[in-house]
Amino acid sequence: MRIGIAVTQTPELVAKSIKETLSDAGFESFYFKNNSKVTMADLIIVLGGDRGVRNYFHSAVDIDTPVLGISESESNGVLAQIELKELPSYLNRIKKQDYVIEDVPRIGVKIDSKNAYPVLNDVAVFTSKSATLMEYILRINGEEVWHDSSDGVIISTPIGSSAYSMSAGGPVIFQAANVFGIISVNSLDITRRPIIVSDNSIIEIDEISSRLHCDVVLDGIDRLKINGKLEVTRFTPPARIIRMKTDSTSISALANKVKLAEELLAMPPSSKLLLKILEYEGSMTQKELASKTLLPDRTVRLAMKHLMEKGYVKRKVSMQDARQKIYEIANLD
Repeated sequence: MRIGIAVTQTPELVAKSIKETLSDAGFESFYFKNNSKVTMADLIIVLGGDRGVRNYFHSAVDIDTPVLGISESESNGVLAQIELKELPSYLNRIKKQDYVIEDVPRIGVKIDSKNAYPVLNDVAVFTSKSATLMEYILRINGEEVWHDSSDGVIISTPIGSSAYSMSAGGPVIFQAANVFGIISVNSLDITRRPIIVSDNSIIEIDEISSRLHCDVVLDGIDRLKINGKLEVTRFTPPARIIRMKTDSTSISALANKVKLAEELLAMPPSSKLLLKILEYEGSMTQKELASKTLLPDRTVRLAMKHLMEKGYVKRKVSMQDARQKIYEIANLD
């Protein structure tokens, strides 16, 4: 069996360790970059948890070869199910091809008639500054559904429904469902509710206007300016993800999130924000958290101390740089 290792997502020392582990087990492996075509590979290893897998598919040229997502630490991921330290224990199953390959839907994105990269979780439209209203018209297959005034709008895949979409009041969608969710964020119309549409639909966010310019946010990562119209469709082909475990489902994800939500009620806002960032972005350093949340360093330190004392977050040494400490959500099972 021949295995590719995505070096763009994988630190050099970790990639070397993975290659040695595979070689000792009798596998042939090679390094490649995300934007190069992979040939004659049975599967591709991508490190970095769910975030790493999402980033890989944003720029991958080879989308036919299935991806095995691996987390550097404890993984409660949907796209990356196993930890790096667990890899040796799965090699025999990999050799026997004792796993399931799941086709995970992707969203095709067109901004003002120009194609952007496809996303796995969600695409959203927001103003360039928070707490600023925007107006837009939602059309499904050319038919106007609503004219809304809100903080923004999110279009989510089933995989993404348990992430940002759920935080905005959207439903959790089973992974096998062939649908997209559309969620208006803090609409002025109190009767506005999320809607579910077939993933064969053509979804348009049109006639977008605000006193500030608006952005399209792709998988919570990149913000691209939009002038008037977003068009969303199902992207072909889907992402091919290797499943080694059968219990990482929307139901288990929802159960964990409900349990955590009940415990979050008494937490300060800074702690809640840090947990949400870690959930969506994966493991991060304290400096990265401060940059991402725009919170003062002292606030981040105090919030982290509180979260670790409560057991919601754990700290460990980064495999990329032993001098750095990274923070991640603890396994709450």
